[in-house]
Amino acid sequence: MAEDSQASGADESRRETIRKLLDAGLDVEAFPRCDSHEQVQAVVRRLQGLDANDLPGRLVVAGVTNFTVEHPEAELAQPCETCMYYLVHRNYCELPELDIPVEPDWSCRLWRI
Repeated sequence: MAEDSQASGADESRRETIRKLLDAGLDVEAFPRCDSHEQVQAVVRRLQGLDANDLPGRLVVAGVTNFTVEHPEAELAQPCETCMYYLVHRNYCELPELDIPVEPDWSCRLWRI
């Protein structure tokens, strides 16, 4: 139980760091949205090329926003909470190349159902 509490505290601290970066106006690449396997793989390769500790860089490349983005062509809202990589019980994105705590109404361009 103590490990769960520590993980929860670490997630919240990291989520707050992300929130501050996004609130400060970090210029992320929210568009174009990744609509094809090839587009996803291109973004994933860019993420893999970044240092694991480069949180701002990973947020930029993944296009993480602290609000829900609506796909401009599909007219489809893409919040984290509806993405296949989202862990509901933890408010977490488990995409290995991103691997960050998120809020349910945040979004990124790697969103998948």
